[in-house]
Amino acid sequence: MNALTVSQVNTYIKALINEVPQVRNLYIIGEISNYKHYYQSGHMYFTLKDDKSQLKCVMFSFDNQKLKFRPDNGMKVICFGQIDVYERDGVYQLYVRDMHPEGIGSLTLRYEELKAKLEKEGLFDASKKKPLPKYPERIGVVTSNMGAAVEDIKNVLSRRYPLCEVVIVPTVVQGDSAPNDIVRSLAFLDSMEYIDLIIVGRGGGSLEDLWAFNTEVVARAVYSCRKPVISAVGHETDFTICDFVADLRAPTPSAAAELAVPEINSERQRIDNLFTSMEKLVSYRLEAENKRLDGIKNNSPLADMDSFFASLENALNMTMDKLGLAYGKILSEKENSLKLAAGALNALSPLGVLSRGYSIVRKDGKIVKAKENLTIGDKIEILIKDGSVKATVDEV
Repeated sequence: MNALTVSQVNTYIKALINEVPQVRNLYIIGEISNYKHYYQSGHMYFTLKDDKSQLKCVMFSFDNQKLKFRPDNGMKVICFGQIDVYERDGVYQLYVRDMHPEGIGSLTLRYEELKAKLEKEGLFDASKKKPLPKYPERIGVVTSNMGAAVEDIKNVLSRRYPLCEVVIVPTVVQGDSAPNDIVRSLAFLDSMEYIDLIIVGRGGGSLEDLWAFNTEVVARAVYSCRKPVISAVGHETDFTICDFVADLRAPTPSAAAELAVPEINSERQRIDNLFTSMEKLVSYRLEAENKRLDGIKNNSPLADMDSFFASLENALNMTMDKLGLAYGKILSEKENSLKLAAGALNALSPLGVLSRGYSIVRKDGKIVKAKENLTIGDKIEILIKDGSVKATVDEV
């Protein structure tokens, strides 16, 4: 017989239960009994029961510190946690991570389920949040036209940035008709081209009072808006589904108005500071340029104009003298070359030949170079030094 130890059995059962996904994240409704809170460790131990069965539970200190109520025997609650085995005692129990009174527990359950669903779809992604305009001209407000919330928004906007126009759409924000009315108001403002930003919200209240802003239709309407949306629901400690979906969550309606617009006096001061800085920069630049100009005047030929122009005149006179000498030399050389060329040309000139006692014979205007060009009776012209003689050939 292959016998197992008690520890082996408990370990095996624990491993089996841990492989069942259905027992990891459970919401269980029951009545508290045998409640014990060990203040030294901070852990809570109790039993959840109904009319037919009971379940041991433990809630460790790091989880129960977040509770907003004090559990007690006989209280009906909704617990969220997972089933596991405590090997030492061989018992399975519910390890509670969160707990709410059953009255509001059902709403909390719906809230957590919708939150998980929309988060999984990516409606809470920071990368999809639209930036707010820095200087909005018109802001649309989706809220009740009665109550402190709308007055707070108007007062803050008019005080901080009176240049902005406020368009208020009176909306039902509590009760069964509230979700659809909020959706209609959002769609109306989102369709207006001149609206730059939308604030949606209401004043504080119980979870039931704020429930319209935890509905899926409102969440999807906020997410679908083309205009940036600020969610301002309840007080600072209140968080709704609308807050997670909106492009920005404000802790209160007044805070939403403050986040929506700049403070005009601060903007004026900023502009004055920029103008002052600009004046200083221009003044510094002018001063620096004037110093640079003075340096140029003092360290350049312009500092002594007479000497500057005298040096230029001397340089010009010297250049003119050099040009005159060079021109005379070139002219003399060209003149000598011309005389030599003229002498050579004159030596070859027929007139030079005649001046030395020779004559030239022409027939029909052409120079006779040989006797073969002449016959008896030809009319010829004889050119001599001081004229010409016409003659007839008698003999060749």
